Amino acid sequence: MTSSAFLSAPGVWRMRLGEDCEAATPVSLRRILPDLEALHEMPQVGELPIRNEEISFEQSARGLLIRIPLRDEDVYGFGLQLKSVRQTGKKRSLRVNSDPVTDSGDSHAPVPFFVTTGGWGVLIDTARYATFYVASHAHPGEKLTGPAGELAEYLATGTEDLYGEQRTASSEIVIEVPHVRGVDLFLFGGPTLLDAMRRYVLFSGGGVLPPWWSLGVWYRTYGRSRQDDVLKMARDFRDSEIPCDVIGLEPGWQSHAYSCSFSWNPKAFPAPMEMLESLKKMDFKVNLWEHAFVHPSSPIYDRLKSFSGSIAVWDGLVPDFSLTETREVFVSQHTEEFIAEGIAGFKLDECDNSDFLPYPWSFPEYCTFPSGMDGEQMHSMFGTLYASTITEAFQKSGRETLCQSRSLGALASPIPAVLYSDLYDFKDYLRGVVNAGFSGLLWCPEVRNAESREEWLSRVQLAVVSPQVLINGWMLPLPPWRQVDIGKNLAGELEEGWQEFEGVVQELLQFRSRIVPYLFSAFGEYRRKGTPVCRALVCDFPEDPALRNVEDQFLLGSNLMVAPIAPYLTEREVVFPRGLWIDLETGEEFQGPTRGKIVGKRKLPPIFVKSGTLLPLARPQNQIGQNPVFEIDVVRFGDGLVEPFRLLAQAPSDGKPEWLELIWSDLDEPTCHPQAGNSQDRFRIASWVRWQPSHPAIPSFQTSTRADE
Repeated sequence: MTSSAFLSAPGVWRMRLGEDCEAATPVSLRRILPDLEALHEMPQVGELPIRNEEISFEQSARGLLIRIPLRDEDVYGFGLQLKSVRQTGKKRSLRVNSDPVTDSGDSHAPVPFFVTTGGWGVLIDTARYATFYVASHAHPGEKLTGPAGELAEYLATGTEDLYGEQRTASSEIVIEVPHVRGVDLFLFGGPTLLDAMRRYVLFSGGGVLPPWWSLGVWYRTYGRSRQDDVLKMARDFRDSEIPCDVIGLEPGWQSHAYSCSFSWNPKAFPAPMEMLESLKKMDFKVNLWEHAFVHPSSPIYDRLKSFSGSIAVWDGLVPDFSLTETREVFVSQHTEEFIAEGIAGFKLDECDNSDFLPYPWSFPEYCTFPSGMDGEQMHSMFGTLYASTITEAFQKSGRETLCQSRSLGALASPIPAVLYSDLYDFKDYLRGVVNAGFSGLLWCPEVRNAESREEWLSRVQLAVVSPQVLINGWMLPLPPWRQVDIGKNLAGELEEGWQEFEGVVQELLQFRSRIVPYLFSAFGEYRRKGTPVCRALVCDFPEDPALRNVEDQFLLGSNLMVAPIAPYLTEREVVFPRGLWIDLETGEEFQGPTRGKIVGKRKLPPIFVKSGTLLPLARPQNQIGQNPVFEIDVVRFGDGLVEPFRLLAQAPSDGKPEWLELIWSDLDEPTCHPQAGNSQDRFRIASWVRWQPSHPAIPSFQTSTRADE
């Protein structure tokens, strides 16, 4: 059977397949509407990217089966996939699970959305555990493509030949949505892969524009910390000039955790308001850990009894956040008890699920909820509904926030929350940064302990060029630069040579402050145009087949490319797209498309600047704060055409955007032009620097540099 598509928003079509669509879906439960104004500003797409008759569906005893054709194109997306980037030839089972073991599709944040290098994307509007067969299974007579299909007489000589990464078996995506008789399919036009991603983000309501302070360094304190310990740690940060903007408290701040009381622990934190006032005077924001399961001792327990699921988790209620009554209870309690007292955000833990641990700790799929949802649907929606409820509390309070959440789903782009994980594999964390952008999500490769200082620095190098720099010291009595591995030092004693190592860490964390204005401007493009801040190389260069499998490099904004070096490697190969790329630390040049090697043991993360860039670099500072002022050194890369750079000056609550446009042509003196507002109060241009070939790309900030030097 086939169906007809109808225009839902500019460049976005809705196609209803079957009948009796379920009531609980990402689109029906969304709290934020599409940004139609921004969608109207995108390139016009007059025709469907796929003809109506090319999309077919059929009803089976298992549910709804959908077929969508693929041409000579690759497929990406499906949410936070930590095991792979290119999805062509794979089976993706989009099930919420915090502990994915293999590359099956299980994820903290699965999203039934994909995009292709052909320049289009598809969202299946379902909260069911949909399965996507991405050119993975052939009909009789179809031939394999890729290396496995090109073997002479198809004689496989090993598992790599038989199960190789490039192997594809058909020219279609087959989607199975269980338990349903009907579902809405949304088609997103391009004309490019990146445009299709942008349309999805804008259809979700636009990307997150975080507060300034949230782009600084976050630190989560030792899990057994008491009030005096937290204040001592905070004072030590300021005295030692280690950059930090956000202090996070772990479960011990509550009188009962697992499940949660949402009340202060009077033994460990006897005067929490005094502590918060002291932290405020030191210019710290405070983030509190919690999860949604409500303990009987909580003051909101009785009010939520009739609005919760049929199964308890850790003896706590599972709130049904799809209900207005539930949201009102959480919003009022969090507003009065915490946000009004200055809490800047929450870490929303355990809002996913787990089947692979020795015990399944969350609610089962057969759980029922008063809204009519079952456990499967609720798992798919729980993180998004929870995070949007907390967001609502901040919005009603007139406060800006950036939270953390261990699960998000479809249409979550406008929710100010960053995904994180209890997993810790470096390659998985790097893939998370690369992959999250395909589905309009933000991912934090948080830093915990390490086996050595070298490994720890590699992890921090990745963190400082990610959406959120989070150092999680919940296992460590001392900061990690003074005690790297808890397994080697249970007493929490200072490790030998910690002072020198602390200086290295300080410089690396200060580097983050140098790129914050650039990063905030990239977030401005995310909010305004839907362009993901961190994204795979294939997003901007879909025509280059060499980039389609690159899963350990990513673009940071539109002008920088990052190629992190995994722990213990002495060198790595970097794939360079077309154009000239300059190593920010060494000044080495690479003319793409090409491949090159870079060495490890670097002070900074490996960052490459695209020639033709005006790069604003801030003078180092130890905290960003609520309303920062930056001294900017503008570095020019390239002698030909250099694009102007627009520095975003506006904070999220300031109203209309305020930009400072940086311009430096070959013939004229460099200038900056305010685009509305008092953007020059935010940015003070200290110098204009022309990068010289074979020189380090980061200028010395000891003395002012004239434009002609």
